[in-house]
Amino acid sequence: MASHSDTLVVFFGATAGANGGKLGSDERELILLVWQIVDLHENKVGKLQRTLVQPDSVDLSEQCKEETGLTAEELCKAEPLESVLQQFHQSVSAELKSLGRSSYTLCVDGPLLIRQVLHPEASKKNLVLPECFYTFVDLKKEFHKCCPNAGPIKDLTMSSMLDYVCIPAVVEQEAGLREVENMVLVMLHLLAEPYNHTFSTLETVNYKFESGACSKTEAVDSETVIRARGLPWQSSDQDIARFFKGLNIAKGGVALCLNAQGRRNGEALVRFINSEHRDMALDRHKHHMGNRYIEVYKATGEEFLKIAGGTSNEVAQFLSKENQVIIRMRGLPFTATPQDVLGFLGPESPVTDGMEGLLFVKYPDGRPTGDAFVLFACEEYAQNSLKKHKQILGKRYIELFRSTAAEVQQVLNRYMSTPLISTLPPPPPMVSMPMLATPPFITTGNTRDCIRLRGLPYTAAIEDILEFMGEHTIDIKPHGVHMVLNQQGRPSGDAFIQMKSSDRAFMVSQKCHKKMMKDRYVEVFQCSTEEMSFVLMGGTLNRSGLSPPPCKLPCLSPPTYTAFHATPTMIPTEAALYQSPLLATPRTPQAPTHSPAHALAYYSPQLYMNMNMSYTTYYPSPPVSPSTMSYFAAPPGSVAAAVAAQSAPALLPPQPGALVRMQGLPYNAGVKDILSFFQGYQYAPEDYSSLVGVSEQGRSLIQPKEWLCL
Repeated sequence: MASHSDTLVVFFGATAGANGGKLGSDERELILLVWQIVDLHENKVGKLQRTLVQPDSVDLSEQCKEETGLTAEELCKAEPLESVLQQFHQSVSAELKSLGRSSYTLCVDGPLLIRQVLHPEASKKNLVLPECFYTFVDLKKEFHKCCPNAGPIKDLTMSSMLDYVCIPAVVEQEAGLREVENMVLVMLHLLAEPYNHTFSTLETVNYKFESGACSKTEAVDSETVIRARGLPWQSSDQDIARFFKGLNIAKGGVALCLNAQGRRNGEALVRFINSEHRDMALDRHKHHMGNRYIEVYKATGEEFLKIAGGTSNEVAQFLSKENQVIIRMRGLPFTATPQDVLGFLGPESPVTDGMEGLLFVKYPDGRPTGDAFVLFACEEYAQNSLKKHKQILGKRYIELFRSTAAEVQQVLNRYMSTPLISTLPPPPPMVSMPMLATPPFITTGNTRDCIRLRGLPYTAAIEDILEFMGEHTIDIKPHGVHMVLNQQGRPSGDAFIQMKSSDRAFMVSQKCHKKMMKDRYVEVFQCSTEEMSFVLMGGTLNRSGLSPPPCKLPCLSPPTYTAFHATPTMIPTEAALYQSPLLATPRTPQAPTHSPAHALAYYSPQLYMNMNMSYTTYYPSPPVSPSTMSYFAAPPGSVAAAVAAQSAPALLPPQPGALVRMQGLPYNAGVKDILSFFQGYQYAPEDYSSLVGVSEQGRSLIQPKEWLCL
């Protein structure tokens, strides 16, 4: 039996759109195939074959008509691609048999025909290509290896190769036949003296994408990574690999990106085996996946490692089982055990190695997040598990969808490094200390030294805003970027930025208004600190003016900001209690020009505890620069007592202590139930009923002497 290198089949094709160096870049279909057998052992050539291919759309570009001379009428009479490929295989096999050969290798003028046209089109039409289309010889690379002085590979053309070896080109044949005959001339010349070249280097096309884990210590070349945008949210790594069919993706080289809430955002980072495949992937910009077009851009190795890299030994052990299908489960009850999950999946979906094939995602303190990853040995088991999508486990419905090794790493990195919502640290000792000269509360007024960004992409982070600001970033106050969340704790598309002066704010609003951020234009308006405070506290800001946050108890709701004078002592602020290790120290604000030096204006949560406040009051939006709590936190201790004495002296007596807000109370909960819940803590007043206020939302207020960490 002859080896693959004994027989080559010179192969050429053309599409209904761009050809030559842009072949396959416009996603057009094949319309012409030409081939000829070359017996390398005898230096003989076979019969020249040419056949037309009927595309689904016979709309030919002007370039195609000019270069090929084909018409729509001719193509309508041709056979579809599947039939043409069968004819090709039968014709070549019969001719090889007559030559005493049994195997062959395709030879093409560059990889575009195989990688950018044939494989993507066959994938879209669900055609199974013969094995011969997964290996080929690139004539340009063989010529460069034989004649390195002819120039770089990317600059080689058929004309330049023929000129280098001093062979006149064939010009009188019709399109397709002319190109194949010229390729055969070059091959025969390389086989003869003085070159005596051996065609031995085979290019391969991966049959399937291999999943795998990636370590953060691994070196990733930035020239091999792209970012794909606009993906359907349910896309898996196999779907993305199918979109890039024909190009070789590195093992574990597909990383689906997640947003701040841990859900897929329609983007993925893809790592290829080399820069050549990356460059061909960039030519698939705005090609289609189903009915959606996918944008393809350059990315860096650092971006890929940030998403796909991991350091957890548990994850590495979980992903060490190769050729496994990964399914992500979301919405699990926090009390769910491995046995519960295995029982939910059932015997028709056996998990690989039983409980070892389950990976529960947890917070750093060990609390479950409700997510888990499951390994299945084959596609059939995974499909059976996906049929249980949104079925009930306990009292919750469970979401199941395909996942990837990179997504496992990303989810574990996200939850294990820092919780999505900052947890309350242990309280500091309640001791008196000298009053700070400038307390950490934001000063409010009508000075328009802030700007409001409206229409941000929901995936925008602090880094994106700083890049959007450009040279004006230097004029932002320290920790002065505030992301606004909606009532569900998700990005609202708004943000506020505190500038160093009103002049700077005006300049930014003029220069950055309707500037683009991630394909969206962002509106930039100048505003005041007062307007910013209203919105961050849950109010609305629109053309009709300010709408304060909703309030349920009129007696506890001051109509506007409350001013107070500093007392000789100060208890640590609520912001200090809530301060996350990721957040910078709250800045010291400037005193308002219209108020006395020792007077502070603040929006007191003590007086608004019963309103439906947004999460922004307690938790910053992830990621965030400042702690928004530090600007609105009620001053506890004696400072809080002074405020309470002015606003509601009968309800909040001036005693040391702090307020605790309770959410999610049963509607039938009474005072005794609340006191039982706080058993072991000492309360200031004797008449507890006067200190407990239960709103219609099930939120209560109570004032213990010690701060309670709930």
